[in-house]
Amino acid sequence: MTSAVADQVWCRWLAGCTLLFCGSVAAQTPVQSITGPTRAQPVPLSGRPQPSDPVLIQQQTAPASTPGDVNVLNSTVTVQGAYAGGRPEGKATNEPLQLTLDAALKMALRNNLGRLSEDASVQQAEGQRLAARSALLPNVNVGAAEVFAKANLREVGLKTSIIPAAVVYNYDDLRGLLQQSVLDLVSIHQFHGATENLKASMASARNARDLIVLAAGGTYLQLTATAARLQASKAQTVSSRAVYLQARDRFEAGLAPRLDATRAQVQLQTEEQRTLSLQADVDTQALRLARIIGLPSGQAFAATDVYPYQPDTGFTLEQALSRAGSHRQDLVAAAASVRAADAAVKAAHSERLPSIAIHADAGIAGTAPTQTSLGVYTVQGIVTVPVYNGGRVAGDVKQAEAAQTQRRAELEDARAQADQDVRQAVIQLNAANGQVQLAISNQALAHESLAQSVDRFLAGITDTVEVVQAEQAVVQADDDAITALYEHNLAKLSLSRAMGSAEETLPQLLRK
Repeated sequence: MTSAVADQVWCRWLAGCTLLFCGSVAAQTPVQSITGPTRAQPVPLSGRPQPSDPVLIQQQTAPASTPGDVNVLNSTVTVQGAYAGGRPEGKATNEPLQLTLDAALKMALRNNLGRLSEDASVQQAEGQRLAARSALLPNVNVGAAEVFAKANLREVGLKTSIIPAAVVYNYDDLRGLLQQSVLDLVSIHQFHGATENLKASMASARNARDLIVLAAGGTYLQLTATAARLQASKAQTVSSRAVYLQARDRFEAGLAPRLDATRAQVQLQTEEQRTLSLQADVDTQALRLARIIGLPSGQAFAATDVYPYQPDTGFTLEQALSRAGSHRQDLVAAAASVRAADAAVKAAHSERLPSIAIHADAGIAGTAPTQTSLGVYTVQGIVTVPVYNGGRVAGDVKQAEAAQTQRRAELEDARAQADQDVRQAVIQLNAANGQVQLAISNQALAHESLAQSVDRFLAGITDTVEVVQAEQAVVQADDDAITALYEHNLAKLSLSRAMGSAEETLPQLLRK
């Protein structure tokens, strides 16, 4: 071998060693530095504030307005937030819809915004669970890099005159990258917590169905009660008009003073005004029910179901309490939330423990993709031992334990609330049960008294004072009877919600 050839081989060998040295200086190749695609940021489900009690039935005793009246129960159904709205289904028709309670509940369970919002929460919780699970599964990415570089060899300490100060080089790198967690207790507990959060969301979605039954059923019963008052007012208006015409004819014939006709006319106009007010109430409540169940805009309908008085519910207090303990989905959701908080505490404590992971890559690399490329791979077993983190772990533990304490208290509060709901519904049911019987009896007596007063007036035995008083008594008696029956059926609806699985228990309680 000649001296020139030897020098050439020597220079090439030195250049190769130099490039190898330069490559070893770098911590990792461009492909190995790939960590995966950029994660998308999730959009919040809704910016609407949600009330703590979206569906609420409030009961109070209405005091008697006159000495002859009685104190009656007066309940209101309040629906707020997402549960007051719904997604319209279909298109409006020209024919009025004959809407039963069962049909209204089915539409509400399909279209109510509260149900749709809870379904979205379940879907979001499922996504969070999948994201937490991904930390336990292999993460594989493929990367390709084409590198063009100029290295200053003096920078790494090579000052020999044999090797030039700068070297220009390039290479191709194509690899598959694997990251696998072998033992990471933090990720394991976080996955368990995400699983429990998903269970809580699913239970909350089932609980939302009970709230929708309460919202749609209560609004439906309220509408039918107001419609019954409207029909009674119309019937009373007809009766008052007949009395007024009789009083006017008697006045014109000189058989009665003008005061009788005037008094009867005032009573007639009072009934007409009441009828107009009740009609507006019916229309307003119909709009509210249409929004809750998702009827098409402008769809005319009539609530056709009227439930008679049925005193027996088929449940004792003990049976109702037992059923609530096993069927109330808000209790299931609260218990799952406690388990999620327990997992979060374990995850926070596990931050102090070592973790084990594997990083590996395999592919081809060389100065040209097809000519000088060779198979390359790297396998790393990584053990990470926490030593000092400035108190971050202690802070995470305290935060997790605070959430755990709060959720345990919320579970106990939910159990107490379920017990109170059942007992309150039974109290309301018993009170309404007694009032219905008395109201029906008073209604029959008031109508009989009115008939006798009208007969006495037509016979000329009495004037319109007695008739007007009897008419007013009938109006009050009719209203009391309708209110008592509404309160009784509403108490059954409240009991079905208090026991849980209202879709199943309500038909049994509100049987015809």
